Amino acid sequence: MVLLHWCLLWLLLPLTSRTQKLPTRDEELFQMQIRDKTFFHDSSVIPDGAEISSYLFKDTPRRYFFMVEEDNTPLSVTVTPCDAPLEWKLSLQELPEEASADASGDPEPLDQQKQQMTDMAGTELFSYKGNDVEYFLSSSSPSGLYQLELLSTEKDTHFKVYATTTPESDQPYPELPYDPRVDVTSLGRTTVTLVWKPSPTASLLKQPIEYCVVINKEHNFKSLCGVEAKLGADDAFMMAPKPGLDFSLFDFAHFGFPTDNLGKDRSFLAKPSPKMGRHVYWKPKVDIQKICIGNKNIFTVSDLKPDTQYYFDVFMVNTNSNLSTAYVGTFAKTKEEAKQKTVELKDGRVTDVFVKRKRTKFLRFAPVSPHQKASFFIHSCLNAVQVQVRRDGKLLLSQNVEGIRQFQLRGKPKAKYLIRLKGNKKGASTLKILATTKPNKQAFPSLPQDTRIKAFDKLRTCSSITVAWLGTQERRKFCIYRKEVDGNYSEDQRRREQNRCLGPDTRKKSEKVLCKYFQGQNLQKAVTTETIKDLQPGKSYLLDVYVVGPGGHSVKYQSKVVKTRKVC
Repeated sequence: MVLLHWCLLWLLLPLTSRTQKLPTRDEELFQMQIRDKTFFHDSSVIPDGAEISSYLFKDTPRRYFFMVEEDNTPLSVTVTPCDAPLEWKLSLQELPEEASADASGDPEPLDQQKQQMTDMAGTELFSYKGNDVEYFLSSSSPSGLYQLELLSTEKDTHFKVYATTTPESDQPYPELPYDPRVDVTSLGRTTVTLVWKPSPTASLLKQPIEYCVVINKEHNFKSLCGVEAKLGADDAFMMAPKPGLDFSLFDFAHFGFPTDNLGKDRSFLAKPSPKMGRHVYWKPKVDIQKICIGNKNIFTVSDLKPDTQYYFDVFMVNTNSNLSTAYVGTFAKTKEEAKQKTVELKDGRVTDVFVKRKRTKFLRFAPVSPHQKASFFIHSCLNAVQVQVRRDGKLLLSQNVEGIRQFQLRGKPKAKYLIRLKGNKKGASTLKILATTKPNKQAFPSLPQDTRIKAFDKLRTCSSITVAWLGTQERRKFCIYRKEVDGNYSEDQRRREQNRCLGPDTRKKSEKVLCKYFQGQNLQKAVTTETIKDLQPGKSYLLDVYVVGPGGHSVKYQSKVVKTRKVC
């Protein structure tokens, strides 16, 4: 047994001289070091009852050792590949003779013992090749030094190892239910509802369990370690340690190891030395989402894309040990978007169109007669909208439209036009659209660049308000309306009433002030004023001005809230 402790100590101590002898040690201090998990960070020793995280370079094997002190001891070793398949084997090492070659009674030098241990192949107990979470379990194992050798032939990768001599009492990994599958109970265009059976670890053993749901478009994951490797793939700097050298504090900060002194010198982390790693990895962002939902065993995933296949995984995490177990994942394809009917536009006729927020609507214009030009008048009444026009499949224009816009496109015989409207993120859009091949056809009145209503504060009285607005060089009919509002009338309320497609016909007759015709010969001086009378003292009023076009279609100016004087 003393020999086992000496061999383990050899693994933990750095090599300082080719003639270094095994030092004497204090047994109590040695046992205290064995129990301290941080003592194993820079070694190849697996602590009993704790999971370690480490790193493999491609085609570079790595060996770890685990000690069993007594015969007939249970042993469990679990290896979790993260983002690449692994080849690993577990073997029982034969220990070198304790006596030295010169019969002096002194132990052999460390480097000589190391050579002896490396040369001995040992007895292979178990081997595995793949990317599953696999384990070796024995109810009765002989005492000795066990060697775990791991190899990645695909790429540099992370992995986790857990070893224990008390597997029955430890139970570090949450237990799966008898049916470990994740089921899809509801499927929509943008939502998927998942359900799974709860873990007996939570219900029977009363251990704290948290479920985490992972969604991605590529494949199912077999371990939470693989998910975290994917989520961390877009880190700006991922310094990988050199093969054959001990990990540094910087490496542990990235590979999940806790460190006591890490972070005291932030400049060390901000500018790592190139000597610390052989590669700096730049990886693209990955489309993967991880959501931890507590102890619920049903979850609805939302904001998915229609007609898209997704992969769903559920992991249960023991919040005390932070170790996890994977359910059998599933996949599902969301339903297709409901096919929209294409709206047919009639030549010279105004069509009302409603586009939902961030949604798309298609319109079609197919002139019957030959034409040289096709004109499109678009009045975006509420919120801007993206407009695309294609002629026989060829894109002719793509613009965001707010207010009134006119587009003239060159025509072709028997040409067909497809108009695509897409709503913005702010809210739904309301439009009026006219498509025509008649060159002189005009649906909407022209507007000045500034459509604000100006109120004159000095002319404000207890019963009247004087306002002004800009006109155009064309003779047009203007109608002004008023509506009493609360004194705390907010900007949001005013914005909701800014739908410029709503004409005077939607207003009450009692709100009408007057209608008049106006035109200005000089655009710089095309200003008209009006005094609104018979108002109440200290009251707020919402004022609207409408300009009416040749076809009876009207456009509203920007609304204005004014308040009469309380005392005159």
